[in-house]
Amino acid sequence: MSTVTDRYYVPHNSYWPILGSVGLCALFVGFARLLTGAAVGSTLMIVGGLIMVLMLVGWFGTVIRESQSGSYNQQVGRSFRWGMCWFIFSEVMFFGAFFAALFYARVLSVPWLGGAGSGVSTHLYIWPDFLAAWPLLQLPDPSQFEVAKAPMAAAGIPALNTLILLSSAATVTWAHWGLKADRRRQLIVGLVLTISLGLLFIGLQAYEYRHAFTDLNLSINSGIYGTTFIMLTGFHGLHVTVGVIMLMVILGRSLAGHFTPLGHFAFEASAWYWHFVDVIWLILFTFVYWL
Repeated sequence: MSTVTDRYYVPHNSYWPILGSVGLCALFVGFARLLTGAAVGSTLMIVGGLIMVLMLVGWFGTVIRESQSGSYNQQVGRSFRWGMCWFIFSEVMFFGAFFAALFYARVLSVPWLGGAGSGVSTHLYIWPDFLAAWPLLQLPDPSQFEVAKAPMAAAGIPALNTLILLSSAATVTWAHWGLKADRRRQLIVGLVLTISLGLLFIGLQAYEYRHAFTDLNLSINSGIYGTTFIMLTGFHGLHVTVGVIMLMVILGRSLAGHFTPLGHFAFEASAWYWHFVDVIWLILFTFVYWL
């Protein structure tokens, strides 16, 4: 990022925020319509998603060109950093909602159905045969769900994926060290290793999902255990995919020589996001797979 001028930078007028608002609205309205069974829902989601991709490519392309032209200064850098911090905070709240649903079900709802606390009458008169245990495989009313055959074990692919993401955190940090020391080869190799580990994680999770759907009958329709499992692991997998795309863009820019030891916020932002994804996985592995 250039620091040629210290003047207060005022961005020029842009139509990208308006286009992004239209795309985001179409995406979520389409998703809502899809949940209600409307045929137009999937089409509207696809259109909204394509608009969002167009907006992201165009807007970030504009920002990259402005940065390379020397238009930005330290004031812009501080704005970018605060923006990324608030974005990651919003992501923390996003996953916090899903973890709260998981903990509410495990700590409160399931024990109540089993007769704990004030739920003794509920258990005695409505669900007398229900056994409160987690993972919840014996459902109070299995006729309404596709009951899972077994929980997903922590050993095997989940444990391997944990090692992969921890290793990727080390490689992206190593790449950052190379960038700050102006060692271009270390930067490139570190990014390639991080991207490769991220793709390996996604591939293994896709294989795990196939095993969950076909062998364990574990899906979003398998009661609260299946719902929380798919929502948490699925959204985390989506974030890993986004992180890999971000790192691919950073790799391309690194090959083009865009970054310097003192000016590389785009790399830092992508690395922050990747470390956030790593931390979420450690929490997810502990409470969804292990405990």
